Amino acid sequence: MVGDNVEIGIYSTRDALKIADEQGLDLVEISPNADPPVCKVMDYKKFLYEQKKRDKAIKAKATKVVIKEIRFGPQTDDHDYEFKKKHAEKFLKEGAKLKAFVFFKGRSIVFKEQGQILLLKLAQDLEEYGKVEQMPRLEGKRMTMFLAPKK
Repeated sequence: MVGDNVEIGIYSTRDALKIADEQGLDLVEISPNADPPVCKVMDYKKFLYEQKKRDKAIKAKATKVVIKEIRFGPQTDDHDYEFKKKHAEKFLKEGAKLKAFVFFKGRSIVFKEQGQILLLKLAQDLEEYGKVEQMPRLEGKRMTMFLAPKK
């Protein structure tokens, strides 16, 4: 048995419970597989509270990855392209990852090269704000590219 106000040693279960009860604390089994099992005299509710507090602090420090999407067609006009590029710039400045994709409808799949050129042009225009994480790749009727913000 171990604890703050306890003499470290081997006690019977009854004696250990009695010592913990006298101090108004709980007897908690720390390592049941040890021979003899190790127990600690502590305030269990306080221990759980502090553990939750620690977990919450760790979770708050963890960064959450936000992914913003921008959708193009294979024949996106210059004005629409500029408009969407400005939004992409804003997303990358805010620290969000960007998923840009060209969506091919019906027979427009024959313009795969135009879609790839469009995404590579976007990557080139945004290279001062973010770096390409994944080059344009065709997946079904979508050509997708990922950009990550520069630190």
